Amino acid sequence: MKAIVCHELTGAATLQLDEVPEPRPGPGQVRLQIRACGVNFADSLITRGQYQRQPPPPFSPGFEVSGEVLELGMGIEGIEVGDRMIAITPYGGYAEQVVVDVNRCVLMPTAMSWEHGAAFPVVFGTSHVALWHRARLRDGETLVVHGASGGVGLTAVAIGKQLGATVIATASGPEKLAVAREHGADYLIDTNTEEVRTRIKELTSERGADVVYDPVGGELFTASLRSIAFQGRILVIGFAGGTVPQIPANHLLVKNVDVIGVNWPAYAELYPQVMTESFHTLLQWYLDGAIQPHISATYPLEQAVDALNQVIARKSTGKVVILMESAK
Repeated sequence: MKAIVCHELTGAATLQLDEVPEPRPGPGQVRLQIRACGVNFADSLITRGQYQRQPPPPFSPGFEVSGEVLELGMGIEGIEVGDRMIAITPYGGYAEQVVVDVNRCVLMPTAMSWEHGAAFPVVFGTSHVALWHRARLRDGETLVVHGASGGVGLTAVAIGKQLGATVIATASGPEKLAVAREHGADYLIDTNTEEVRTRIKELTSERGADVVYDPVGGELFTASLRSIAFQGRILVIGFAGGTVPQIPANHLLVKNVDVIGVNWPAYAELYPQVMTESFHTLLQWYLDGAIQPHISATYPLEQAVDALNQVIARKSTGKVVILMESAK
C-alpha cells in the first residue's frame, strides 16, 4: 500500500511517498481503508519531532481519518467489516490503510461524506471539549476567538454560537474575517489594522471577554490577558504564531483569571468518556444542520506535502483534506 512517510525529523520537505506493508490489527484494534485524512498544523510538529507524543521514524503523519473497516482484531464487538468509521489516530493517517484502537473510533453517519468525516474530529472535537468541558462557556457570555478563520478557530466560532455566546472573531485581513462572519461571528477584529486589546474592551463596554479561545499565542495572548473580564477564562489551544507566552502570575491574581490548557488528544486515553459524550453531541448537531466542516481545499495522497505546506503557511481557511483516489 502507499503511504507518505517521515524518515527523519526535519519537517514536511523530506516526507516521501513509499510502498509499505499493509498493517495488521492486534486485540482491540481495527484496520481501516482510509478514504480521507484531515490535515492539521500539528502534522508539521510531529514531522519535526516537536509533538507531545512523538513516534520515532519511520512513520506517517495524520491524526484524523474517515474510512471503512477492513479487518477486526480479537475482542471487538458492535463493529462489522464494511462499517463507515471516523478515527482519531496517534499518527498514520497519510496512508491508504491504518490500524487504530477501537476506543479511538466512532461510527460515521451515512449522511456524512468522507471529506466531512475526515475534517470533523480534531477541529470540532478540540473546540467543543475546550468550550463546553474546560471553559464551561455559558449562554449569554462573550467569547473571543483568535485565528478565527483557521481549522480550530472556525469551529470555535460555530460552537460558541451554538452554546449561546456572543462571539468576537479575530483574524488577519478582511477575506479571513468574512469566513468567520459566515460561520456566525457577531463582531470582527482585523489583527492587521486594529489594536486587539482596545477593540475587545470597546466591544464589551470595557468589561472584557468572559472566555478567550487562543490557538495562536504570542502577542495575541498578551492582548487577551489585558482584555479579559473578572473571573474570565483563557483557553490555551496552541501556538500557531510560533511564540509560547510567559504568563505573569500577578495578572491572574488581580482579576481571578483562569488560564486553561487544552490537550484534546489526551482524552482518548485518559478520559475517553468525555470525548465520547462530545462526539455524540457534535454528530447530532451535524445531522441537525447546526454545524458543518468548512473545507477550503482537497489534495490527493501524492500531493500531501503540498496540502501540509498550505496549512503551515496559513493560506487556508477551515480545513484542508487529503482525499484518496478510492473516495472519488
